[in-house]
Amino acid sequence: MMFTSALLCLATAIYFEARDQSLRGQLAVAQVVLERVRDPRYPDTVCDVVKDGGEERHQCAFSFYCDGKSDRPTDQRAFMLAQWVAIGAMSGLLPEVTGGATHYHASHVRPHWVSSMEPAARIEDHAFYRQK
Repeated sequence: MMFTSALLCLATAIYFEARDQSLRGQLAVAQVVLERVRDPRYPDTVCDVVKDGGEERHQCAFSFYCDGKSDRPTDQRAFMLAQWVAIGAMSGLLPEVTGGATHYHASHVRPHWVSSMEPAARIEDHAFYRQK
């Protein structure tokens, strides 16, 4: 199967941000990326959204991208699943699960931006938010 760069960027984000989550949790991460692509406040391609903020620690939108660790998947089974979730999310065939969220965080942290956002969904140990 041939993958576009957008699918690979999305699958990589799903893998690093949510490979320990259920399919619904993985889909939620994919939908946040895609929601940002549609939102004029963010870059307009999947790869640019995933890499938004650059590689400086704590400045990027998705922590895996600027944590200083390799962005090369090591669990091929989990990466294959992330690729299928990416395909489903990009095709629009899977149900919306985040309520239009553009942000999320793990339940054990409280980012500075939370107070300016509206809660949209809670999926497993992640909270999802949209702009007010």
